[in-house]
Amino acid sequence: MPAYYRGAVARAAHGPLRIEDIPVREPAGDEVLIEVTACGLCHSDVHFMHGTSGTDFPYLVGHEVAGRVAGLGPAATGLSVGDSVVVAPMVACGTCRQCAAGRPRGCPDRLPRRPRVRLGDGAEATAVLGVGGLAERVIVPARQAVAIDPRVPSRVAALLGCGVPSGFGAAVNTAEVGPADDVVVLGCGGVGVAAVAGAAYAGARRIIAVDVNPAKLDAARRFGATHVVDASREETVAQVRELTDGQGADVVLDAVGGPGSFSTADQLRGPGSRLVVVGAPRQGDTVELPLRRLFLTGGSIRVSIWGDCVAARDLPLLAGLFLAGRLPLEEYVSGAYPLDEAQAGYDRLIAGDTLRGVVVL
Repeated sequence: MPAYYRGAVARAAHGPLRIEDIPVREPAGDEVLIEVTACGLCHSDVHFMHGTSGTDFPYLVGHEVAGRVAGLGPAATGLSVGDSVVVAPMVACGTCRQCAAGRPRGCPDRLPRRPRVRLGDGAEATAVLGVGGLAERVIVPARQAVAIDPRVPSRVAALLGCGVPSGFGAAVNTAEVGPADDVVVLGCGGVGVAAVAGAAYAGARRIIAVDVNPAKLDAARRFGATHVVDASREETVAQVRELTDGQGADVVLDAVGGPGSFSTADQLRGPGSRLVVVGAPRQGDTVELPLRRLFLTGGSIRVSIWGDCVAARDLPLLAGLFLAGRLPLEEYVSGAYPLDEAQAGYDRLIAGDTLRGVVVL
């Protein structure tokens, strides 16, 4: 085993992403060592890199990880060396009060916290979302590593770590979309188009994709949108109302996150509807909610974190849908980069001209 591996580190807010040497250690306890084959570039990483999701620098970024099992701690079970795996950033513990009551969504430990990672200069880095996998290797608890069909290409498998299950699960698990529903997806980036795909999988009556970027609206059509609305025009709300027989949507999935998109989503929903917050807000974000309209409209406001997915169930399902030709995830990958060019991939993501870039190792 080499003495060092390389990983992407953000030392300060808005600073350059640095590829640094990190000392290798053996997996302990129930940990598993994974040789990373691909890592997706996600907006959640950017929030940490910019200091808007925390300021516990330095950060070891990356959390959409696919790879092969290279080593097992003495207490690790359920996996073998050589298995193709995806790292799930959220896994219910299975033993707490919420899990015992059949409510894994309420598990207080479903976001495992990886110990701080010692860098080559002795500084200790925070692993983003408990993973820190934009690197040649990563060590996580075995329950976070989910075996998938090795026929799934690594650049596609990496997408199953965050963006795809976050959007797909928001529609299927959180919103519980059904055949009678008119669904609006607000924001058609990586998470949004996956939400469109989830609504299509659930058999929604209408799926209305809303975005300001024509290319993203085209992508939404390929993933199952029946209608698209250009949000750069002032009549967005009126267009959605017209497409939903004047009633508003039964389900609105806000895949943008923040006060502006939430307020728009609230205006797009109809009586008895479900408004689902999918996109992550920034620290300090607040919104004014017209309580009278909320009371008269009824329905619910739900928060979807990682699509309320059950990793062992949903990641193999998504892999199977891809292999069956029912989920065109190859179209999701807008660019592939070597590790040394990860910053360029993030720059394209920030500029809004990509669904998802992937670093391939």
